[in-house]
Amino acid sequence: MVSRPAIAALNRWLKGIRKWYYNAAGFNKLGLMRDNTIYENDDDKEAIRRLPENLYNNRMFRVKRALDLTMRHQILPKEQWTKYEEDKFYLEPYLKEVIWERKEREEWAKK
Repeated sequence: MVSRPAIAALNRWLKGIRKWYYNAAGFNKLGLMRDNTIYENDDDKEAIRRLPENLYNNRMFRVKRALDLTMRHQILPKEQWTKYEEDKFYLEPYLKEVIWERKEREEWAKK
């Protein structure tokens, strides 16, 4: 059995690794969030379509700014980078709903 201090130390170590990898990936230097970098399949496209207008507009702004920066071979100033603590999975609730609905339709079609 592992002691509580060992688990806490392991969690701190893993969080450090996650932060390092987040920064090493480089998308945060363009102002992108994790959900801006996913490969868009049909479920993702439907979830993006269902985003509230403000979330959709913010997503499009980040993507267009990142494309512009990439074309100019630049990155944002460090104070504008997306921080690990500020990044959230804003698409996840909509994506879960879309997947649940698709699975429900598939089950219904089997009957």
